[in-house]
Amino acid sequence: MTGLGAVFRPQLPPERLRAVAELADDSGLEELWLWEDCFREGGISTAAAALAWTERLKVGVGLLPVPLRNVAVTAMETAALHRMFPGRPIVAVGHGVQDWMGQVGARAESPVTLLREHLLALRALLRGERLTTAGRYVRLDDVALDWPPATPAPVLAGATGPRSLRLAGEAADGTVLTASTNADGIRAARRLVDEGRESAGRTAEPHEIVVYLLTATGPDAASRLRAELTAEGLESVPDLGVAGDADTVAKAVRRLAEAGADRVILQPTGDEPDPEGFVRFAAQEVAPLVR
Repeated sequence: MTGLGAVFRPQLPPERLRAVAELADDSGLEELWLWEDCFREGGISTAAAALAWTERLKVGVGLLPVPLRNVAVTAMETAALHRMFPGRPIVAVGHGVQDWMGQVGARAESPVTLLREHLLALRALLRGERLTTAGRYVRLDDVALDWPPATPAPVLAGATGPRSLRLAGEAADGTVLTASTNADGIRAARRLVDEGRESAGRTAEPHEIVVYLLTATGPDAASRLRAELTAEGLESVPDLGVAGDADTVAKAVRRLAEAGADRVILQPTGDEPDPEGFVRFAAQEVAPLVR
């Protein structure tokens, strides 16, 4: 069975989130994902609100840019979400968009080194460990959480390049792939992630692959999808994104699942005219076709 979710894109104002989250919960959607895109909306604040407004919905943050965050703060906030809403938060961390990191004076000389140090420290703190470490970027002196999660709190990593994908397999509990990843890209990513898992002796541990699927539906679906792919410089990538009815979208989801994705998150176009309708479409029309 393929997990299915949808994205609340930060092009929408934060005050729209409650209606979308409540509709997702009521309609039976499995997961609603949020983005911490500069300079739009904070990932933890919006996730906490969405979790508080809902009863069963899982809420993903994909992703928190590690250059912006001290790992102790990431651990405290992640742990608090898991204590308050057990089993429902999904937190991913990653490099962030390097131009944005440069705008705020947080760009790292070695993003891969920073992400490795952040992942290792974050997962240790969330396991309840007391940590002293002096890395290139992450420095902690006798730090432990007073309130670590009561149950395991997996940490996912957003990754694109080969080094980052191997690192995700080595040091994270799952990997998030962007909507620029087609089925062949998922297969390649899975191989690199597995190389990282093998190098770290983690092949016996589960490691989920989550991928966004750029999705448009409705009478102008094809033109909106084409416009977004063109704006992102992705129009030449084959089999990227999907436009059409529920059956068409479900076939695209199954194609990504067959390539190795465990969960597919439908990402509306930035100009989606009906975010609530998109969530309803995902939950009530597409999900039954992929279960």
